[in-house]
Amino acid sequence: MAEIVNLKHARKMKAREAAEAKAAENRVKYGQTKAERARLAAEKAKLRAVIDGAKKEE
Repeated sequence: MAEIVNLKHARKMKAREAAEAKAAENRVKYGQTKAERARLAAEKAKLRAVIDGAKKEE
């Protein structure tokens, strides 16, 4: 005997799967979160300040 399928539920599941697939593509496409970019920028600025502070004046 065939399994009874709720079409409303099936449509919602299909939409969720499509949204998850698009989200996975976007994670790959855009990479880092805003917080990660800000953290890396702060680390670079700190390292640049340390290097500039250690330079000898001519």
